[in-house]
Amino acid sequence: MEFSAASTSNGGVWGFLKFTFFFFLLLNLVGFLFSRNGQGGTNKSLFGIGQSNARIYSEGTMDVTFDDVAGIDEAKTELYEIVDFLQHQTKYSLLGAKIPKGVLLVGPPGTGKTLLAKAIAGEAKVPFFSISGSEFIEMFVGVGASRVRNLFDSAKKQAPAIVFIDELDALGKSRAAVGGFMGGNDEREQTLNQLLAEMDGFEPNTGVILLAATNRPEVLDPALLRPGRFDRQIVVDRPDKSGRLAILQVHARKVSLARDVDLDKLAARTPGFAGADLANLINEAALLAARQNHTVVVMADFNEAIERILTGLEKKSRVLNELEKKTVAHHEVGHAIVGSLMPGTDRIEKISIVPRGVGALGYTLQLPEEDRFLMIEDEIRGRIATLLGGRAAEELIFGKVSTGASDDIQKATDLAERYVTLYGMSDRLGPIAFEKAQQQFLEGMTNPRRQVSPHIAEAIDREVKAVIDNAHQIALDVLSHNCELLKKLAQTLLEREILEGEQLRSQLGLAHKTADMEQWLQTGKLSHNKLLASSHGSNGRLC
Repeated sequence: MEFSAASTSNGGVWGFLKFTFFFFLLLNLVGFLFSRNGQGGTNKSLFGIGQSNARIYSEGTMDVTFDDVAGIDEAKTELYEIVDFLQHQTKYSLLGAKIPKGVLLVGPPGTGKTLLAKAIAGEAKVPFFSISGSEFIEMFVGVGASRVRNLFDSAKKQAPAIVFIDELDALGKSRAAVGGFMGGNDEREQTLNQLLAEMDGFEPNTGVILLAATNRPEVLDPALLRPGRFDRQIVVDRPDKSGRLAILQVHARKVSLARDVDLDKLAARTPGFAGADLANLINEAALLAARQNHTVVVMADFNEAIERILTGLEKKSRVLNELEKKTVAHHEVGHAIVGSLMPGTDRIEKISIVPRGVGALGYTLQLPEEDRFLMIEDEIRGRIATLLGGRAAEELIFGKVSTGASDDIQKATDLAERYVTLYGMSDRLGPIAFEKAQQQFLEGMTNPRRQVSPHIAEAIDREVKAVIDNAHQIALDVLSHNCELLKKLAQTLLEREILEGEQLRSQLGLAHKTADMEQWLQTGKLSHNKLLASSHGSNGRLC
């Protein structure tokens, strides 16, 4: 029994020693792997988790300059002041001038905010630290704050220097906007507090300029935006026609263009396009030319590229039956006729019954003749009537409607709601905004409606319905008054599948207005008898 007990005791000691040995061996192996992953300047090792992941660009490593940035001359002028200060500090210090501590670039996606930052890195000839706002945040509390300190410590050692934080909203969201309880151990709040202290805290942050970019300035913390931190906000907006022409010229430098390519005409046909959209347009046209074995890019390639971007790829495999073709043809011609008569609507360039994109069985291509920055109320009503022109044409020709107008109805309803609740154009409700104007740089995101009483909500719905009903009735009147033109154009479209250019515009020039339309454009209302008649549907009013 004594021997057995001694053996058991010795076996337990040896088992413990084996476990300890393998545990330390495993720990060293994990540490070795972490240290190898951290090589190459990524700072991802186990002991470097609190270090900044910023990419550092020294003089000569960035080949983008202000010559590569076009269409945003005002923003370039503002930012060139920073470059000039870094290169000629003496003339500013003699006057007692101080360069802004922080510069915030705001604007829609694709307008060139990050490209501007790259141009500053290429022009300033000082160390440039670049990092994304999301790279500060980790699941471990305190890591983000440590990375902020490490980033600014590294920048101070190489001052003068520029620190660029892209997508600042990932880091600097307003602390008041976050629901629920937020204590002192919240990782994102600690990171934001550390950034606030580094920008304008007790110790001066000399020689480091913070440059940041975001397309959601409305969600940023007010403490981050005050003077002394971000002293200057620069709006990088979508370019106008001259700006689009300059951008196209920059991106067309490396593309072989045919003599018939008119960049000025392309700039006029691409309103609302941002810099990234225009770069994509040039590339799409070059890809189309290469696919067709062209030696140069011709104007037809650019026209096809614009249609591809606006309406999607052509779906040759989607074959429509005869009834569907007739429905789509009359639907699109209805849009074109109503749109050609309404004020403020874009010029009709092309109508097609060739399916494109996702679910589009046909389309009416409208392109503006000039950039517009304001819309008058009769122009908004005209756009709503144009959107409902396809639905009205189906009612007049077939006596029943299809599902093809669903997208038009959604757009018309959204525009009518903004007409009443955001623009304050309703006579009954007056100039009161019932929506909060937010997300100014992000399209497709709806504005939240203010808290209103049930009585006001009901009044809003009635006014929206009245705007839609009036526009729908006008579309019916215009098309019934131009019934023969509607049938003729639809038949021609069925035969050719595409109508465009002068041939289309000469036919649309034959359409004429009605007396009710002129009255509606002036007052926004139709007579009670007219609306009462339309409420019984289009039965008996077929073309």
